[in-house]
Amino acid sequence: MVKWWNQTAFYEIYMPSFKDGNGDGIGDFAGITSKLDYLKDLGINGLWLTPFYPSPKVDNGYDISDYYGIDPAYGEMEDFETFISEAHRRNIKVIIDLVLNHTSSEHPWFKESRSSRNHPKRNWYIWRDKPNNWESFFSGSSWEYDESTDQYYYHAFAKEQVDLNWANTDVKKAMFDVMKFWLEKGVDGFRLDVINFLKVNNSFQDNPYDHEKNEQIHLFDKDQKGILDVIKEIAELVHQYPDKFLVGEVGSEDIEILKRYSGTGKMDVSFNFNIGSIDKFDAEQIYSRLVETEQAYESDQMPTLFFSSHDMSRHISRFGGDEERGKLIAALMLTAKGVPFIYQGDEIGMKDWVADDISMMMDVQGRLAYEEAISTGKSKEDALAVANERCRDKSRTPMQWSPASYAGFSKVRPWISVPDESCTINVQNQQGNPNSMLSFYKRLLKLRMEHSSLRTGEYEFIDYQDGMLSFMRTNEFESTGVALNFSEEEKTLNIEAERVTLLLSNKRKLIESAKALAILPNEVLILRRILKK
Repeated sequence: MVKWWNQTAFYEIYMPSFKDGNGDGIGDFAGITSKLDYLKDLGINGLWLTPFYPSPKVDNGYDISDYYGIDPAYGEMEDFETFISEAHRRNIKVIIDLVLNHTSSEHPWFKESRSSRNHPKRNWYIWRDKPNNWESFFSGSSWEYDESTDQYYYHAFAKEQVDLNWANTDVKKAMFDVMKFWLEKGVDGFRLDVINFLKVNNSFQDNPYDHEKNEQIHLFDKDQKGILDVIKEIAELVHQYPDKFLVGEVGSEDIEILKRYSGTGKMDVSFNFNIGSIDKFDAEQIYSRLVETEQAYESDQMPTLFFSSHDMSRHISRFGGDEERGKLIAALMLTAKGVPFIYQGDEIGMKDWVADDISMMMDVQGRLAYEEAISTGKSKEDALAVANERCRDKSRTPMQWSPASYAGFSKVRPWISVPDESCTINVQNQQGNPNSMLSFYKRLLKLRMEHSSLRTGEYEFIDYQDGMLSFMRTNEFESTGVALNFSEEEKTLNIEAERVTLLLSNKRKLIESAKALAILPNEVLILRRILKK
């Protein structure tokens, strides 16, 4: 049976930066609701929302201080409920980010835990008399000394993000209650943040060190024994509710690790960072990762396809800043086998923003990188360059709706800078232009919905030759072929033109009869194979 999420194109909304609905410079539920028709017209039928819970926002909302509320910056519970209702009225599913691994240090649970060594919630978090050598995934030690109780608490990320002790059954019950609450509010599932960190090795052995790479090997603080048992319990709970979807953020690019977390009885999918987080454009590497995933996954597993998110550089910047390449990546994401996740602004070709002053940088990783660079003697200029490299704010700037002030995102100065290029790269300028990035995304998404082989088809073949990636996806109804020429040279696709019909191209409107087709430089060519009678 084909699940709904297997046929869904998801769109990630970074809460503070999508659309300001109440005029305070911060995105909110009223703003998102006002743009649901835009998303429906685009062809989106699934949304992923980043955290919207009350939070000190040390890490942009991934430090939650109340799992049952709505942060006032984003509205009230009534605004959330209206949004869910309006999304569902348009047949748009909604999954929400949930952080099960850690809470804010401002959460009442942690305040109680640190109040006394004898407090009933002391064991809700991980406390030690002496720290080991484990390093935070942000910077420095993952242990923070608490003077009032003379012990150290564990934090895999920022010191304000305190890891919960999932060995404690009371913690598990409390977090299961949180999931039930939001499921009963009508959400269609969860994106589970850093889900492979829920367990640590209780021997607390020091992690080994890779001296060649000059980095710690995180052997004992993630992907630990027992983690899959917890994942299965989470999946069992969520899937008791009809048609709910679980996607996990598993912090790894190793396909052998990624594949452990999804499939029957586990999460429905996990994010394929082995494909999506390639640093620099390399078509052959993308092909290799697609094949690697196809070969590694079992029949009950489905990959995910994404190349940008709120946590990484936008792919159009990372891959060279070229609009034509952006269209090729869009076509790959929406026609290859997998569940696609589009990041807000990708559909208009938004690019990375670079801070020219550290005071403009909100991201904790960027700020920590700056402080560390200054402490080693780097100049402010060099430290800022390091911070910009590590900073995730580059992809978190406001959605560029129009050439108006503040990109049409808000009527007042937004919480973070608006890139200068918003006056040319925006939704308003691209609507109605048949050659725009936005129009191309609309055509792709429409095509994906019209042709079931692009949603449920298996690979009949997948091939790469000298800059051109091609594949055929087939189901019981049809076969659809895709050729993506990432090179600057014309390539040849050996297929009889009489046996195919043109569905979409960014370079032509028809194909001529021939034994082989010439694929133009930077061309997307999507063909339907005519089945023999």
